[in-house]
Order: sequence, then C-alpha cells, then structure tokens
Amino acid sequence: MKTILKSILIILLFGLLTVITQIGGIVYVLSVLISRNWKKKLRFKTTLIFIGLYLFSTFLIVPFVAPIFGREKVKHAINISATNYMTVLLNRNYVKPELNKLLLHTAKNLEGTKIEIHYLDASFPFINKFPLLPHLSHNDGKKIDISLIYESKGIIKKGQKSVSGYGVFVGPNSNEFDQISKCIDNGYFQYDFPKYLTFGSINDDFVFSEKGTRKLITNILNNQNLGKLFIEPHLKSRMNLKDKRIRYHGCKAVRHDDHIHVQLK
Repeated sequence: MKTILKSILIILLFGLLTVITQIGGIVYVLSVLISRNWKKKLRFKTTLIFIGLYLFSTFLIVPFVAPIFGREKVKHAINISATNYMTVLLNRNYVKPELNKLLLHTAKNLEGTKIEIHYLDASFPFINKFPLLPHLSHNDGKKIDISLIYESKGIIKKGQKSVSGYGVFVGPNSNEFDQISKCIDNGYFQYDFPKYLTFGSINDDFVFSEKGTRKLITNILNNQNLGKLFIEPHLKSRMNLKDKRIRYHGCKAVRHDDHIHVQLK
C-alpha cells in the first residue's frame, strides 16, 4: 500500500510540475531515480537533487536547446524586465525571435520616457500547442503579456498592484461599457478568475496611468509584425485607441484590464 501511495504521489507531482514549468516533471523523475541509486543518507535528498538539477536545467540547458524549437528567452534590457522573476524561474519566458525584436524595438522608442516594459507570461521553451495554463493561446512563442503602467502622484512607477502582476483590475467607470459584467452574467464565470492569482496586493498608492499605458501601446503598435493586441474595451475607449489590431479577446478568455496581451502575425 505504501508503495502504491508513493507511486501515485510521484505521478501527481510529475503532472503538476509539468503543467507549471514544462520541464519540471521530467526533472523530478530523474531526481527520484538519482536519489534511489545514490546510497548516501541525506535529509531531503530528493528535494535537494531536484532543486539543483532543475536550476541547472533551467539556466544552463534549456536556453541552448530552445532555439531548436524556434524559441529563445525574452531578452532583458535597461527597460525590459520580468514583472515577477517567477516567470523566468518557471520557464514561462520564451518567445519567437521576432517577438523579441518587437519588444526591443518598442523599448528603444521608449527610451527617455521612464516607461518600461515589464512582461508577464509568454510561452514555454518547447513544443507548439503545449498549453501554458491558465492561458488559452500562449502555446507557440508568438504571445506575451505585458503589465499596465501605473503612476503615483503623477510620476510613472515601475511596480505593479499585485505580486504576480495579474488580478488587480482597472475596471470600467460608470459611464463606460461594462464588458466584464456582460460576460459574467452570460455564464462565463472564469472571466475574472485572475483575481485569485494575485498572490497579494501591493503598492496601494499606485493608480492606473492612462497616459503612460497609452504611450506604451502606441509604441507597440508601431511594429509591422504585430498581429493583435488584446485589452478590455473600456480601456481601449478610455485611451482613445483606434487601431484595428486592438481586438476584443472574447468571453471565453479572461478579462484584460490587468495586463496587455501582445501577439505576432
């Protein structure tokens, strides 16, 4: 019975780590095998082996193998960085080279503005159509989420309103079209699910920077290889954005008034 329970636990951990990181399940199985064959008695031996092997794989193996699958890590620059470093640690920061070019071109045009690109989830390093949950479409290296811009007392700030970067929304004003309520009232209960994924709210003094976010988006739109940009209709209207590439993502997705979704053609 004990052996069966251990096997079930290994299977569950394999599945969970694969869903979260793509490579974690395989690394965990290797860690178990190494631990069983390494006779040295050591407390938390499997866990320590897993951590060491996972970090080695994430930073020294995956980046060199990913280009075989047409992907590479998001390139950091002075004004490009991850909103939350867990995105990098969980291998959710891989994109097609063309998307890196889009980000770098946008960042160059934003130099001197104090507006920076802070990215959230992109894609996993390997295999098209491998799901990056909870996203519906981040499975080909062509999509990336970017944080909104916030300010405090009129000054642009680098931080976000939540630890994860998701889930603290800039909802519609009373005079704006409320797509969120429409979706939820029509039974799409998952539409505001990211509110459970904040991992805590921070920076209570920050407010949505309409001017800063609009400038970020207009510079993203200056890229010819941009296919679509998703943001909630009330924010599109509030920022007076007219470009036809700014689309509505539909009620089957989740609300986009906590981040911007950018994708290639």
